[in-house]
Amino acid sequence: MKNSVIKSTLRLLRPKGLSLLRVDPERAFAHAHALKSRAWALSNGSIWIILPIVLFFLFSYASTQDKQDESRDAEFYNNQGVLYRDKGQYDQAISDFNKALEINPRYAYAYNNRGMAYRDKGQYDQAISDYNKALEINPRYAYAYNNRGIAYGDKGQYDQAISDYNKALEINPRFAYAYYNRGNAYYYKGQYDQAISDYNKALEVNPRYAEAYNNRGNAYYYKGQYDQAISDYNKALEINPRYAYAYNHRGMVCGDKGQYDQAISDFNKALEVNPRYAEAYNNRGRAYYLKGEYGKSWEDIKKAQDLGYKIPPKFLDDLRKASGKQN
Repeated sequence: MKNSVIKSTLRLLRPKGLSLLRVDPERAFAHAHALKSRAWALSNGSIWIILPIVLFFLFSYASTQDKQDESRDAEFYNNQGVLYRDKGQYDQAISDFNKALEINPRYAYAYNNRGMAYRDKGQYDQAISDYNKALEINPRYAYAYNNRGIAYGDKGQYDQAISDYNKALEINPRFAYAYYNRGNAYYYKGQYDQAISDYNKALEVNPRYAEAYNNRGNAYYYKGQYDQAISDYNKALEINPRYAYAYNHRGMVCGDKGQYDQAISDFNKALEVNPRYAEAYNNRGRAYYLKGEYGKSWEDIKKAQDLGYKIPPKFLDDLRKASGKQN
């Protein structure tokens, strides 16, 4: 069940820059020359006092515009990379983030976003390296601390993850996502009271945070507080009626309470939302087993296995003995 905890990532999509005016230095000089000739006729030579000032401002403006346009190009590649990442095209996303960083090596957002793409690919060390570069550029970058914490959590380094969430929350005490992620880290450590405390804080900031209700329900479940768990799954489903994980988890609680028909109903709903939800097939198969409906149990267990779910050998032996079937 713990593997079902939702871990999502925050995407930073900065608005695309407007089209900026480019200034050609040669044209600027020609324009200045024309001004000089005209002013010479008007002032009989005093232009040589004004000309250096005019040239200075024109070339300064051109240089500024080039830098702004370069920054715009970096943002273009960064934003394009975000779009590719949203589509699951992680290699293309990384390529675009690379281009953004070639243009602007101090672009903290691009490092952060490239780190998220690496994390999506399961390349956690590369992700952490990018979050480190982002934080060197901007030590107050709360999102980068949060995202680095997620990467450490994915590696099972929960204490390091908690340290990063702490830093993110020092910078932004209203960062609901960091409370939620720190709660997940405590949950995986088996520290359910601390996890519940953090989910509470996330929900104080965002009362419509369905994932926080679901995961708080998981923590209550592991504490044996089934009614509180069901209440939280209900709230999650009120916010998101297509939340397959919450249906599956509520079904598990109902099963533990001996309410097998209600459990099966919830597993059915989870599978309507996600027909490839292997754990829900496994759980429904177990509920059928407990009801003595061994044929249906075998069907679900086989589907779970086909989707890559590992069924404990002891349960398979029990099902074989109860049903009289060997496979």
